[in-house]
Amino acid sequence: MGHDHHAHTASLNYNRAFSIGIALNILFVIIEVVYGLYADSLALIADAGHNLSDVFSLLLAWGAYYLSKKAPTPTYTYGLKKATILASLLSTLLLIMALGTIFYEAIERLRSPETVKGLTIITVASIGVIINAATAWLFLHGSKNDLNVKAAYMHMVADAAVSVGVVLAGVAIIFTGWVWIDPLLSIFIVIFVFMGTWGLLKDSINLSVDAVPEKIDIEEIKEYLLSLPGIVSLHDLHIWPLSTTQTAMSVHLVTTNEMLNNQFIEKIQEDFHHHFEIDHVTVQMEKIDAEFHCHLEKEI
Repeated sequence: MGHDHHAHTASLNYNRAFSIGIALNILFVIIEVVYGLYADSLALIADAGHNLSDVFSLLLAWGAYYLSKKAPTPTYTYGLKKATILASLLSTLLLIMALGTIFYEAIERLRSPETVKGLTIITVASIGVIINAATAWLFLHGSKNDLNVKAAYMHMVADAAVSVGVVLAGVAIIFTGWVWIDPLLSIFIVIFVFMGTWGLLKDSINLSVDAVPEKIDIEEIKEYLLSLPGIVSLHDLHIWPLSTTQTAMSVHLVTTNEMLNNQFIEKIQEDFHHHFEIDHVTVQMEKIDAEFHCHLEKEI
């Protein structure tokens, strides 16, 4: 039996990104409340509440990131790495709820258009574009490889997109007086963001139930293992996510080779690290024997 303990050397430290992002968004919430009270705008104060939920989502992602770094214990033998998967799922659900709220409010405003204080809304929304875009940029690189970071990134992208829409709608309303432009544009933006969020939700659910990560080709892995010298069959192959960035694999290999050594196991671990991006590999070797049948032997 062999275990691979390679570290993800490319893993980034997101503590600074989370702290800056949270500080920026708290600042934006304060700005919206102040402007909302100044302009007597209930819409701005309500949006401040929505942006406060973004702060919560960032805190959730940061907390999961922190927990994922905790060392294993006798109770949690893999540590708390899976907290990142649970956080990405919860964060995605919160984002969908926020989009649903914006969609509902936009429909209501289409039915009963409200007078919009164009210049005030444009000013606040412009600040929102800058803050949300800057926060999203902090997580852009990590969003490509870490579902937890991607969920935080999508929250910021969604808010930046909505703020851009508000700015455009505000300008259009000033020149045309058509107040229905604002809710209509909001509906289109919500639909667009939701389309990108759906894939994130699906990936989060799959990882939470230990599905094989999308980037892994299980047939290619089987082909590789069966191509190893002396290996005649394999069974009990399992591949599952330890976190949003780490994957584990276990397998039983049946061999005719009586001269197996640690170098053979090490080669398998190195190949899985470099070619399949699987860093935690457990291999059980079984000598072919007509009188021995592993009770876990089955086709998957």
